Amino acid sequence: MDVFQGLLSGFSIALQGNNILFCLLGSVLGTAVGVLPGLGPAATISLLLPVVYMMNSPAASIIFLAGIFYGAMYGGSTTSILLRLPGEAASVVSTFDGYQMAQKGRAGAALGIAAIGSFIAGTLGVIGLTFVAPPLADFALKFGAPEYFALMLIGLLLAVFLSGGSPLKGSIMLLLGILLSNVGIDPISGKERFTFGIVELTNGFDFVTLAMGLFGLSEVFITLEESAAAEFVTKKIGRLWPTIADFAESKWAIVRGSIIGFFAGVIPGGGSVVASLVSYALEKKVSKHPETFGQGNICGLAGPESANNGASSSSFIPLLTLGIPCNASIAMIFAALMVQGITPGPFLISEHPDVFWGVIASMYLGNVILLILNLPMVGLWVQLLKVPFGILGPVIVMFTVIGCYSINNDTFNVFAFIAFGIIGYILRKLCFDPGPMIMSFILAPLIENSLRQSLLMSAGNFSIFFSRPISGTLMAVFVLIIIGQIYVGIKNRKKPNTCVVEE
Repeated sequence: MDVFQGLLSGFSIALQGNNILFCLLGSVLGTAVGVLPGLGPAATISLLLPVVYMMNSPAASIIFLAGIFYGAMYGGSTTSILLRLPGEAASVVSTFDGYQMAQKGRAGAALGIAAIGSFIAGTLGVIGLTFVAPPLADFALKFGAPEYFALMLIGLLLAVFLSGGSPLKGSIMLLLGILLSNVGIDPISGKERFTFGIVELTNGFDFVTLAMGLFGLSEVFITLEESAAAEFVTKKIGRLWPTIADFAESKWAIVRGSIIGFFAGVIPGGGSVVASLVSYALEKKVSKHPETFGQGNICGLAGPESANNGASSSSFIPLLTLGIPCNASIAMIFAALMVQGITPGPFLISEHPDVFWGVIASMYLGNVILLILNLPMVGLWVQLLKVPFGILGPVIVMFTVIGCYSINNDTFNVFAFIAFGIIGYILRKLCFDPGPMIMSFILAPLIENSLRQSLLMSAGNFSIFFSRPISGTLMAVFVLIIIGQIYVGIKNRKKPNTCVVEE
């Protein structure tokens, strides 16, 4: 099946009535999540994982969750521009110039260029996904256990160094995720590991419970703690479509942001936050008037908005072709695929073409839906901010507790959910990014399995990781990344750490 046949087959699946409905629901919910501060896409998808258990169609469930993910990238720009209140982490950069444009009476133009840039970047990202994913999946078929071991090591390493904050804190979270993933019964020897005689721990911690507590419940706690009220900078948004001069000024910023976002999304740990920051820095560097950035420069809005939406599309490439989640939100979608009995990776395109091509086709539709949702309906979205989170938060917690209990009809999951929520809240207050912990929790069993298979192949000889061409190259890249980060750490050791959490 070539690309065009696969895409045509994907549209026949995505255009089915129930799949269109789930694409629409995911896009609407994702936009709302982006608008509402606190509940990012990772937290929302984690809270909805129990729903995936009850869905019979794997394609529909992933179409739904994917819509939430890239929909949140769109919705986050609305409150960033109007209220200087980013709905999710990647929209922080949009507040720099978007809010200043709104204060100058150009809120409509800012919202318009953000939506159009997001649509262009998202569509280009899906086109790239369409043509890059199949050959990459074919190449990945050459991978054996040693190659997957080396590749997943690189993925974890990049997740630590690129997700923001202190690499030391990221490493601690990574190791904690590995520790939690080893709780239970060893799949080969049958021995109990870290159960301490507790019967409920013999099956290990459930990923859904961990994710909902670490992301969902902790986000609710943090949001309830923030009581500051936001005010509109303008009562009338005005004309939404930017002028011809605005298009002319920002067109190359959109192109550059789309390219940056595409490549940043493919890198594990990169994602939308890194893409938007790099895009803003580049636009400021190439601008003839860098002093206007932070004062309402339209390129300072168009570039980052395009970058974060391009990254949201391309981040599906390593998930669908290599089976590696590159950020926390994609890790949740990875878990949803596993819940449906589907293993992401190079065999996905051949074993489950309906899911692979159906999801890609739905993303074309989703970008069109989001363009419609984010321009004419902007007034409706900002009204969501009038709902007190003191009401919304407890309702979310109630449904989440029901979802935790329904996984195995066991109260242990409920207590674990509450415990992980408290732990997540403490970690977030201490500026620990939970992203590496989630990714290592998912990847650690796969890494362990690849390591054991590799050592069985080589009779216990570790040289197998360096003697094979692909795995040897990947291990060399792994070592170079560590050396590079040590050099950067020494060079910047006097600079203060920042607290940035990737959604």
